[in-house]
Amino acid sequence: MLQRKPDSGLGNIHRSPGAPSRNVDWVLLFAQAALSVIGLFVIFSASQSKFPDPYLFVTRQEIFLIVATIGMLVVMSTDYDWWKERARFFYGVTLMLLVLVILTGAVSGGARLSFDLGPIKLQPAEFAKFTVLLALAAYLSEDDSEQIPYHRFVTGLVMVGVPAGLVIVQPDLGSASVLIAMVMGMMLVAGAKPKYILSITLLAVGSFLAAVVAGIVNDYQLQRLRVFFDPDTSDPALRDVVFQGRNAVRAIATGGITGKGWLEGSITNSKDIPVQWADFPFSAIGEQFGLVGCGVVLALFALMLFRIWRIAQMSRDLFGTYLCAGVFTMLLWQVFQNVAMTIGIMPITGLPLPLISYGGSSLVAYFAMLGLVQSVHMRRYR
Repeated sequence: MLQRKPDSGLGNIHRSPGAPSRNVDWVLLFAQAALSVIGLFVIFSASQSKFPDPYLFVTRQEIFLIVATIGMLVVMSTDYDWWKERARFFYGVTLMLLVLVILTGAVSGGARLSFDLGPIKLQPAEFAKFTVLLALAAYLSEDDSEQIPYHRFVTGLVMVGVPAGLVIVQPDLGSASVLIAMVMGMMLVAGAKPKYILSITLLAVGSFLAAVVAGIVNDYQLQRLRVFFDPDTSDPALRDVVFQGRNAVRAIATGGITGKGWLEGSITNSKDIPVQWADFPFSAIGEQFGLVGCGVVLALFALMLFRIWRIAQMSRDLFGTYLCAGVFTMLLWQVFQNVAMTIGIMPITGLPLPLISYGGSSLVAYFAMLGLVQSVHMRRYR
């Protein structure tokens, strides 16, 4: 009786159920891809009538999307422990870049937020989300106590506070708030006491007030806060900020249940909401696709958050759990802040809507962080 020899080499195509390539979270990937595609349609609709070349911004976003996808695949294909071993190096490079951008970055609106490389602008604050996440998760995972010791809490707070302070100096209060939200979420998962979290909040508020007193926060950002607390102000200096916020709300309100249709939004097609494709894409969604379109977008974000939370619980180690907790908190805060400022219940900060707003640095950073989440999920059986 002939016996069949086992396949070897290229003929053995059977893979273990625990192989990373067989454990991609396709639901998370689908939601991410759907939001990115929606972003392309929104960017085109919000910018096509405002420039001689209607495809200018959407073409750039497509290029950013290709670069971000390649970056995510690289991160996914690498065991996340590899990133843990190099977290300190990336953290140090980030601090250096944040200092350099303050000293030599391109000035825009009175702030130094990016390095101007011709058609490309690199924002170190966006990449800081990725590297500070790595550094803090690596540090917290060194202790497996159910409740984080106080000295580790303080050290972790300093680790995030230094880059967050440099971001405030630029000044970029929105990105700094994302880093602060990240550390709060990760500390909660690490078992920080409620009074510790309260201290983070008080420290953040104190840092902001100190920045205002020191004159670091520019007039434009202060005007946005004044408009939020006094929306009926008659100060002519605040007219543009009031006009922008009210038109964003009006765009959503006039969209109704199903919207006016793609490219049919009168406010979106006008110049009533400056930089709508970057700062207020949710208003373009509301006007063109109505409550239904807004609901679909928010449902996709909710699905992403659910999958990230699920992956955090399934992680093989604390490092993976903390990575997912940080991404979860940043995504939740940034979506909330952007949508809330669009409908007028939060101050205008300029924070982009993740995956949808125009911007290469933000897109690449979020794709890389979601690549880390996928890496945690793909290697949960090891």
